[in-house]
Amino acid sequence: MAVGSFSAGLSGLNANSTFLRVIGNNLANLNTVGFKASHVSFANLVNQNISGPSANPTQIGLGVATESIAKNFSQGAIENTQTPTNVAIQGNGFFVVASPNGGTAFTRAGNFSLDKDGTLVTPEGYKVQGYTQVDAQGNITATGQPTDIIVPPGVLRAPAATTSFQTTTNLDASAAAGATFTASVQIYDSLGTPHTVSINYTKTAAGAWGYDMTVPGAEITGGTAGTPFSIGTGTVTFNPDGTLNTVNGAAAADVAITTPTWTDGAAPSTLNWDIVNASNAASLTGFSSPSATSSISQNGSEAGQLNNISIDPNGIITATIGAGQTVALAQLAMATFNNSEGLFDQGSNRFGQTQAAGVANIGAAGTGGRGTVIGSALEQSNVDIAQEFTNMIIAQRGYQANAKSITTSDQLLVDTLNIKQ
Repeated sequence: MAVGSFSAGLSGLNANSTFLRVIGNNLANLNTVGFKASHVSFANLVNQNISGPSANPTQIGLGVATESIAKNFSQGAIENTQTPTNVAIQGNGFFVVASPNGGTAFTRAGNFSLDKDGTLVTPEGYKVQGYTQVDAQGNITATGQPTDIIVPPGVLRAPAATTSFQTTTNLDASAAAGATFTASVQIYDSLGTPHTVSINYTKTAAGAWGYDMTVPGAEITGGTAGTPFSIGTGTVTFNPDGTLNTVNGAAAADVAITTPTWTDGAAPSTLNWDIVNASNAASLTGFSSPSATSSISQNGSEAGQLNNISIDPNGIITATIGAGQTVALAQLAMATFNNSEGLFDQGSNRFGQTQAAGVANIGAAGTGGRGTVIGSALEQSNVDIAQEFTNMIIAQRGYQANAKSITTSDQLLVDTLNIKQ
C-alpha cells in the first residue's frame, strides 16, 4: 500500500509541476500582444477496486492527471499605439494571415506593418488577408476569397471619373416668381481634372422651378471663355407639403446628363444626378424657408499619392489622396470558430485550424457574430497577475502536500522494513 501511495503522490507532483509551468508561461507573456492566458484542469485517475464487506463499491484512487490545458479567449485591454497599421479586435474573432510557404493561420495580434512592396504583414512576414475588390461606388465588396492586402504608400493612384453626384437643396416656396438660386458641385473627368457644375434654379410659378445645369465654357471643346456652357435643362415641381412632385414633367426620378468633350482631352461621360435615393427620399424640397444647399456629394477623385491610411471599426482601410480626398483600399478579413479553444497554438501569436475548432467562418468585421476593430491600437495580453500569483500559491502548496505524502509513505516503508530487525 505504501508503494501505491508513492505513485499517487508522484502523479500529484507532476500535475502541480505542469500547473506551475502554465502559470510561468502566462506570466512570461504578460506583455505579449494579443496573448491569451491558459488554465489547467485536473482529473482523478481511475480508481482501484479493493475487497470489502460494503454493499457499495470499495475503491481507492490512483492519483491525478492533467485533463486539459485550455486558452482563455476573454478580451484583453486595448492600448493606443498611434501606428496606423496597428489594429485591435474588440470582441470575437481572429485576423486571417497567410504563410509565405502556403497555408492559413489566425491571430489576435494586430501589430501589422507594410513591407517593401506595400503588403500588409505580421512581424514574421505572414500576409494579412482581406477583401480588395471595389465596386462602382467606391465601396469594398466583402465577398469571395480574401487575398493579400497591398497598400503601396506614395504610389500615384489613377483618378476616378465622377459618375454620380447629389446636392441636398431646399428651394424657397415663398420666393417671388423670377427668383434664382444656384447650387454648385465639383466633379472630376476621366483624367482627374476638376470641373464645377452649377445648377441654376429659376422660380417660374408657385411650386415650380426651372433648372439650367452649366459648366465653364473655357473647359469645353467649342465653348467660349467667360460664357457658361449648358449641359442640361429641365423643370421640377413640388407638392403642397413641399415634397418633390415631378422632375422634367414626369414622376420624381434621377436625371442622366452627358457631358461634352473637355478641353483637356478627357472623353465625355454620363453623370447621374441623384435626386431620389433607394428609400424614395428626394434630395430636393420646396419648403417656405430660404433657398440653401445643406449637403453635396460626388464619387469622383483626382489623381494623387496614397498617404495617411486609417482603419475604421469595420476593418476598412482608407487612404487620403491629395487635398483631403479619401478612398477605400481594402477591408480586413476576420474569422470565428464554433470552438476557439480547439485551435492549435502555433506560437508567435498564431493559431492553426483543427477539427476540434470547427470550420473557419470568414467575413467582415462587425458581421456574423464577429467583433469590430480599433485602428492605431493593439490588444494586450489578458493575463491577470493577481490571479496567476494566487494560482502559483495553490500550485506550490499542492506540490508541497504531495511531496509530503511521498516522504510520509517512505517513512512508513522504512518502519515496516525495521520490524524484522
